[in-house]
Amino acid sequence: MGVVEEFERAIGEGGVVVFPSDTVYGLACDPENAAAVERMYELKGRDRSKPAARMWFSVGAMPPLTPRVEAAARALLPGPVTLVVGELGIRVPDVPLLRGASVCVLQTSANLAGRPDPRTPADVPPEIRDAADLVIDGGELPGVPSTVVDLGVYEETGEWTVLREGALPRDRLALCLRHS
Repeated sequence: MGVVEEFERAIGEGGVVVFPSDTVYGLACDPENAAAVERMYELKGRDRSKPAARMWFSVGAMPPLTPRVEAAARALLPGPVTLVVGELGIRVPDVPLLRGASVCVLQTSANLAGRPDPRTPADVPPEIRDAADLVIDGGELPGVPSTVVDLGVYEETGEWTVLREGALPRDRLALCLRHS
């Protein structure tokens, strides 16, 4: 069984998976499985009121978006950015190891809340790593989380706001959004 098949099987069975993104190691689960979501938040020690983003592994698998936001998403993704559109955080990482995965996952970084982001599987706290149903080793990652950008009014006004500085520099973000 290949990595993509193992990943999809574990997610489909309600598991929580440690996986490499294009920024840091993350935790993933099925967003529609309440028990898996609860377990992911519990492992991380994350406040349930803090949202986690949904992740797809191809731009074509994303949900329908308004025309201008869709153009922005296609200009920025796949890549190290999370787009916030209303209540939805959208992430499509550039992860060759998981390219072709067809599942949508709820994801967050694989660290304890407030602790450093993991660059290697060894950086993932043992209590998370040992409790995960699957750990995928993608080697050492850059270690800078995704840039989070709010596109809530982008369709109407073209305005956007960086909610978290991260791996995608603001000037590159501005260039992509100016041309979408």
